[in-house]
Amino acid sequence: MTILVTGATGNVGRQVVEHLVKRGADVRALVRDPSKAEFPADVSVVQGDFLDVDALRNAMSGVSTLFLLNAVVPDEFTQALVALNVARSAGIERIVYLSVIHADVYVNVPHFAGKFGVERMIEQMDFKATILRPAYFIQNDLTVKDVITGYGAYPMPIGPKGLAMIDVRDIAEIAALELLRREQAAEPLALERINLVGPQTLTGSNIAAIWSDVLARPIDYGGDNTEGFEQNLKQFMPAWMAYDMRLMGERFIADGMLPEAGDVERLTKLLGRPLRSYRAVASETVASA
Repeated sequence: MTILVTGATGNVGRQVVEHLVKRGADVRALVRDPSKAEFPADVSVVQGDFLDVDALRNAMSGVSTLFLLNAVVPDEFTQALVALNVARSAGIERIVYLSVIHADVYVNVPHFAGKFGVERMIEQMDFKATILRPAYFIQNDLTVKDVITGYGAYPMPIGPKGLAMIDVRDIAEIAALELLRREQAAEPLALERINLVGPQTLTGSNIAAIWSDVLARPIDYGGDNTEGFEQNLKQFMPAWMAYDMRLMGERFIADGMLPEAGDVERLTKLLGRPLRSYRAVASETVASA
């Protein structure tokens, strides 16, 4: 029985492949560019993307369980629906889908709304799926490391409500465990949603204080200026994506990204160890600099 991993050359997908291989799974990876597919030799690599229907049919032939991960792109929703329809035609019932926490709350944020639409489609098509809903990735903040260390400011518009940030490595391991649980079940398991959160809910000021401790010098919180955040992002990403990220920041400030009761305990039990903390990632980052 074969597990197909999509988004396999990305940060999460690559680690999912590695965890599955370590646990003895038969893994197939769908990639756009096989030259970037640095996987163990026993991983089967198929070239293609979500809009190449023939490639999807080839990739999904003989697959029993699917890991569905879509990048934040303008046609993300279309790509996911094409993949789900091809999966249905291929007889795949068992799915793990990487959505986002509060997809049903951040309704005006394009990539959140798209993922919530995919969740609804999974339900309507009666797939037997685990819908993983991760909070903000801790590793997102590595993109602003130079601003933190060079200018003494934490610039992300996190706000006062707090985000239950999670380490990407924990996301990937949980995804692999869920894929194996579904793959190995005697019968397809019922649909389930799991919030993926870190061990703490952190505000912008909390994060600035962590960096201050780790760097042993003052780091200020840059504030909740989402307009300035959008303008900065436009220097290195398309305007539509920068605006999408601004809208997300506004919802961070208004609503936060909060865990539900029992989320941390559930994930800790699933992993058999504590969740990785923001402070640990910040310390690793400084130590490796």
